[in-house]
Amino acid sequence: MPGNRALRHVLTLMLTPLLMCVGMGFAYLGAFAAPEPHHLPVAIVGTGPEAKVFAQTVKDTAGDALDVRTLGDRSAAVDQLRTRDIDGAYVLGDKAPELIVATAGSDTTVSVVQKIFTPVAARQGAPLTVTDVVPTVDDDPTGQGLFFLLVAVSIGSYASVAVIGGAGAVLRMRTRAVLVVGASGVVSLIGAAFAGPVFHLVHQHLWGLWGMTWLYSAGILAIGVGLHTFLKKWTTLGVMVLFVMLNFTSSGGIFRPELQNGFFGGLHAFWNGAGFVEGARSLVYFGGHDLARNVWTLVAWLAVGALALTVAGLAERRAARAGSPLPVETPEEAEEEIEEAVAV
Repeated sequence: MPGNRALRHVLTLMLTPLLMCVGMGFAYLGAFAAPEPHHLPVAIVGTGPEAKVFAQTVKDTAGDALDVRTLGDRSAAVDQLRTRDIDGAYVLGDKAPELIVATAGSDTTVSVVQKIFTPVAARQGAPLTVTDVVPTVDDDPTGQGLFFLLVAVSIGSYASVAVIGGAGAVLRMRTRAVLVVGASGVVSLIGAAFAGPVFHLVHQHLWGLWGMTWLYSAGILAIGVGLHTFLKKWTTLGVMVLFVMLNFTSSGGIFRPELQNGFFGGLHAFWNGAGFVEGARSLVYFGGHDLARNVWTLVAWLAVGALALTVAGLAERRAARAGSPLPVETPEEAEEEIEEAVAV
């Protein structure tokens, strides 16, 4: 009966939002609900036995929460902060103790470092002076604007997957690949406009950031359009898992891996969102230190996308030659998928 068919159709469609609800709950709460430091790299700056004893005391008290090292002078600590080898340096001396940080690396990490060393200074009977050697721009005081740029670009990219993969499924794969390049270029220009003239998140290297944004967006689009050949209406859920649930949570935009559990901290080492966020931080604030590795991460994801498009194209041609082409969504199904992706 028509009513039964309609009910089955509605119940089938409800699976996607329910699975998204479960997935988002596990991902976001699993990644962000209980941040705590794990081997957070910090330095004690000082010379002689006193500095070594003090560093060992801090290490014994903190346990696995901190990775404590000693440095002989303040300039060495500043250099290691600017190369992101440490997240904070506590300077001993005759004057009031000083904590040196780099907020541009992660505002939340700096907050944790301050919470750790403020009571340490209090036990010495002196107020703690905090010096920020790599601050963020005034228009992005927390430094999290780059993370929200990631969110905007990701949404534009995976929503475009539904259009190119769904409504464009009747087109040749080569044509869809050209659309992937074009759509990601437009999305990246929008992202660069947000980062530069609109919200002033970055005050330098805007064209470099635009290039990274294009690489990032193109990787998402290529992987998504390639997967669409096989997943069809489940593509939206698939790209949500890859590029929202696992991606945003492991990017380091809110909490860096030293404050997350091993799973999301491990993903940070090679996931594309982490490559974009950390690469953008490196480009804009840290003089390009470690930029190449993050760019190659984005290139690797784009290469996976190119492989996905190639495999999908071969599968479609093989099915067509065999006289049983892969099923294509009806216009109504494609429209439903586009609306679902945009709504999400």
